[in-house]
Amino acid sequence: QKKRETKSIHENSTVKFGAESNFATREAFNLLRTNLFFSFPEKQDGKGRMIGITSAVSGDGKTSVSINLSYSLAEVGNKVLLIEGDMRKPTIAKYLGFEQVTGLSNFLTGNEKTVIHKNVLHENMDVIFAGDIPLDPTILLDSEKMMKALELLSGSFDYIIIDLPPVAPVPDAAIMAKYLDGMLFVVRHGYTRKRDVMDAFRQLKYTKVRMLGFVYNDYAGDQIGIIIRNMETITGRMTNAMRKILLLCTGICLALALTSCGKQAPSGGSST
Repeated sequence: QKKRETKSIHENSTVKFGAESNFATREAFNLLRTNLFFSFPEKQDGKGRMIGITSAVSGDGKTSVSINLSYSLAEVGNKVLLIEGDMRKPTIAKYLGFEQVTGLSNFLTGNEKTVIHKNVLHENMDVIFAGDIPLDPTILLDSEKMMKALELLSGSFDYIIIDLPPVAPVPDAAIMAKYLDGMLFVVRHGYTRKRDVMDAFRQLKYTKVRMLGFVYNDYAGDQIGIIIRNMETITGRMTNAMRKILLLCTGICLALALTSCGKQAPSGGSST
């Protein structure tokens, strides 16, 4: 594996979001959207699906995946709420061109009531930014106020996408798992280490969260077989349950395995 790069995926490439992204990027997320539709049964309780997006470490590109997946879901008529659950290193406001916005932390500490920004990128897409960086985000995410807010919001949206902190450094993603209908895990080509993914899954397995799949990010080659074998190498050191999850993920996100964030993929590939 290559030496880990020091720059984030957003510094290494020109990342576009929503309608400004290229055709291959949009098609990749449209496929991911379609597979998510098949991952969930038809709604019976009238409440939206809550999906967390995380990664092993910072810099894997989970935030760009969160934004573009939210846009793709909104584009076909779903009412979508994107929540920036990473209150430690918030970036969504900056990426979307907002400055000094109140958000989730301000609401949870009781200082702000209206934190939903309407019609961001699309008329069907609303966003709750992270807000001011709090002293202890974990306590806020694990609070009764957070639980009640998500319960209330789920009745007003078809999908709630939550951009979570990476698993390895902090417990926030594991704390949020109890609220989720499923979780997507972002892996970045040439950057994410196998041992970091294994460590992250060891932490997440105790939460019993439903793992929906991997998004294999920042790849512009055509060696999909090697990628799958590398994934199987990881699963060989995991439990049988994790192995089934990862093999399922490979099938779900196969078209996203030939991806490159913000860069044009080769013929037949796609981008994220």
